[in-house]
Amino acid sequence: MGWMSSITSFLSTPPRICIPSKANVWSIVSKGYISGLLKLYEDWHSKDTHHVAIAIRHALLCCLHNATQTTGGRQALISQGGIQLLYQTTQTCLLSKSLECLVESTVQLMRKCLPKTPLPLTSDKSAYTFPLPGRPHAVPDVDVTPDESSVGSDAEEDEDNQEANSTDYDDDLETDLNKLCLRPDLDRPKELLQQYSHLCPELSHDFQELVMSSESEESSTTSSSDDEAVMHNTFLPSSHRRDRMSTARSDSSTSSNGSHTETEISIKGHLAAAAQLEAHDFHSHSSILSTSPGCTTMIREATGETPPGQRREEQDGDEEGAEEGYHRTTIDRLLERHGACIPHHVPKLYRAAAAKTKSIPGFGILAFPDFWGHLPPPGHEPMAPRKPNTQRQKVFEDVQRFLNTDDIINLLVFDLENSSVQCRSDSLRFFSKFECGNLRKAIQVRRCEYDLILNADVNCSQHTQWFYFEVSNMVAGIPYRFNVINCEKSNSQFNYGMQPVLYSVREALDGRPRWVRTGTEICYYRNYFCPAQGRRKTTFYTLSFTITFKHNEDVCYLAYHYPYTYSALKAHLKVLQKSVDPAKVFFQQQILCGTLAGNSCPLVTITACPASKGWKDLHQLRNRPCIVLTSRVHPGESNASWVMKGTLEFLCSSDLVAQSLREAFVFKIIPMLNPDGVINGTNRCDVNSEDLNRQWCKPDPVLSPTIYHTKGFLYYLNSIGRTPLVFCDYHGHSRKKNVFLYGCSIKETLWQSGSAIDTVGLKEDPGYRTIPKTLDRIAPAFSFNSCNYLVEKSRSATARVVVWREMGVLRSYTMESTYNGCDQGIYKGLQIGTRELQEMGVKFCHSLLSVTKDTKLLYSRRLINHIDLDHNILDHKSHNCFEDDEPPCVEEIEYFTDFPTVKYTDLDSDVNSNMASPDEEEEINEGHSPAKCQQDCINDSIMKGNLFPPHIRQASIDGLSEKRNTCNGVSIANGQITS
Repeated sequence: MGWMSSITSFLSTPPRICIPSKANVWSIVSKGYISGLLKLYEDWHSKDTHHVAIAIRHALLCCLHNATQTTGGRQALISQGGIQLLYQTTQTCLLSKSLECLVESTVQLMRKCLPKTPLPLTSDKSAYTFPLPGRPHAVPDVDVTPDESSVGSDAEEDEDNQEANSTDYDDDLETDLNKLCLRPDLDRPKELLQQYSHLCPELSHDFQELVMSSESEESSTTSSSDDEAVMHNTFLPSSHRRDRMSTARSDSSTSSNGSHTETEISIKGHLAAAAQLEAHDFHSHSSILSTSPGCTTMIREATGETPPGQRREEQDGDEEGAEEGYHRTTIDRLLERHGACIPHHVPKLYRAAAAKTKSIPGFGILAFPDFWGHLPPPGHEPMAPRKPNTQRQKVFEDVQRFLNTDDIINLLVFDLENSSVQCRSDSLRFFSKFECGNLRKAIQVRRCEYDLILNADVNCSQHTQWFYFEVSNMVAGIPYRFNVINCEKSNSQFNYGMQPVLYSVREALDGRPRWVRTGTEICYYRNYFCPAQGRRKTTFYTLSFTITFKHNEDVCYLAYHYPYTYSALKAHLKVLQKSVDPAKVFFQQQILCGTLAGNSCPLVTITACPASKGWKDLHQLRNRPCIVLTSRVHPGESNASWVMKGTLEFLCSSDLVAQSLREAFVFKIIPMLNPDGVINGTNRCDVNSEDLNRQWCKPDPVLSPTIYHTKGFLYYLNSIGRTPLVFCDYHGHSRKKNVFLYGCSIKETLWQSGSAIDTVGLKEDPGYRTIPKTLDRIAPAFSFNSCNYLVEKSRSATARVVVWREMGVLRSYTMESTYNGCDQGIYKGLQIGTRELQEMGVKFCHSLLSVTKDTKLLYSRRLINHIDLDHNILDHKSHNCFEDDEPPCVEEIEYFTDFPTVKYTDLDSDVNSNMASPDEEEEINEGHSPAKCQQDCINDSIMKGNLFPPHIRQASIDGLSEKRNTCNGVSIANGQITS
């Protein structure tokens, strides 16, 4: 009767048990009752072989849960071997489905009690810092509580309060009629707006040389001779990272006017035969993909101030004479032998653009996928199914780390801040020091398991989500587990079928250059890690996935989503410029402004050239309404760039709809609002550590130059009577499926908020719904029912709201594209790829026909035939846009705050039947011992009051008499034991 004696010893002193208050928990811990509870649970577990006392065992777990609500309680459970006990008992419970409630409760208890482990970092701050103008010796104070308004995207609710109800959401709606209706004053003197006049070249161009447009209208910042030189640039490979390059880092930041400093890139390497190259030769330890086009390249740029948008010459340094001998290098031969024909992508143009891209660490190696290019997979990729208890198994493995340290390698194999880290010969090798890359550390936990730590945004200690890194030295056919352990968002589409993307160099060389969705056993859940310095109350989450590589010694790249770099944009714009017929398409690229780090922010003008130089045709051109499109203000939202890529390519195409749109509108496109953030692999912010989409109300001309000058340009268009007909800012959404728009409406905001303001007299043009309705008819990935048109206080400084409020643009939108896929229409159950994202960019252009003033154009039969309006294939289903798209995750992402209850039959009889067998009862009755009877009374009372909290069996407790509720000074009332 060991289990009875354990209960007796536990009850020998009067406890104050399991009321979840700090005072009572402290009392329990200080008196050592945690060990008693653990012993009770162990005894009940070992003796209850027929599983008839599940209620009692569950109640004991509930007591342990309440007792571990404080740090002291959790430490006591750990010191008494509680984690080991809970783990061992759970493994036996897994053998019986009837014990599922005990398994889940125990798993949650172990997760909560695992000791908090600081991230293995010397500082929570980003590995990249950038000196800001006016603060040359200081970095912004980043160890503060994050600004809640900047955590989610323009469409997302506050990530720190995901359980907020609709009332909280309604409280965020703007109900001040003055703020909704009245246009604020300009945020700058009107005289400054004239500096943007040159950004409307279509208004002043005389079109005297239409035939020579390709030669005379050089809109890019590189001369045609430079473009020709690109086709002869060479690569000098090397077999070791230390040989690949040295970069003289820019030693001063630049102002918003885009002044630049001199950057020198040098490389020394060795040529190798193309026939000897394999995938592993493209590992980052080689310099095959150096950004240097020759033995030594000097890139010098003017350092004088340049007004925003003014053209500047980007002069390449003189090539070394010896370069003539290297025209047929390894990469040249490789491109001839393996190079895929990827539309609108020229690897050498990409490399030339990357050589001029300025990064904080001075990147000198190109990621192979960005250089080589990407083709969409031939078919669609379905969402990944989730096997039952995937997360539970991961948690068990996490617990094993704590219990069996002998099995843990715990070896640092990659450190962004320390290139001298040595790897074991059998470990994977990692690298992320390239454009858009993000991986700060990789730690080998077990032979085939790695913890990955992401780098926070520049000058910041938060916003970790985006990742992009290289991995090599793998063995084919072996499953490798990757754990990204410092994610910050409280949920993710990775819990709902989304997979990361992978690019294989071996596959690319074999003619399949593509990013593909990959990974099994994917889950996203709260972990036990905490900030290294412990100065912020931050909860971290683990993204865990398993990958089995197809090839030995391959070089692969893994990313959160399809990467799209700043250098890719620059190269793409050059390709587009050369693809258009200058006699028909007016395509001009200009520089809006320079960024803090000295990169240029391009602005592109696209429209149709006039039919003639006659006054009537020129007048029609100069009176075309403007469409302004922007993208990539948040660097981690690479899907927005793929949508923009689709838009740009379509507008430059010979498609009949594209021709009609060019004849109807002038497109002003800023395809990348945050070049520095994109280049340096940040997720949310610019190098000033600010979310640029929260700076639109009053942007700083020095610290937020791209927003300041974009807003200034919009002001200018407004001042000359050319207010944009449509403004759309392309974004990505990490928490929802499909593609959708957010707009602005006074009436809908007041209606949703329940405001008492009478809206009958308010006049509002409902035209803001025209484009969303059109998209719902023609775009398979679009969901009209996910759109809303509410103006929130927390979004008052976003582009969508400011352009609507201050510039009076009725159709001012944020277009959100999913990272995952669709739950409706023909793409239902499929993950979205670059093909579908680019298609969305095309469909958005199609929808603009609905707002043209030319009704003949709108109803032209030849255009309708080019737009798919087959309603039968679009199976859109309505849902409440204010609710979370997803049901609760099949497994708990968080720890339980309130322990789950379990429904049972009459617990009184359950307890009595398990207190003693019939033979034991006879033994007790025959003895008639007063002491035994008194102890029996205590045992019976304790089972009903102590072991079963009120929420499990309140009715049983209420039925107890007052006499029965008092034994030996221990009072049992309301299901709680007090002394």
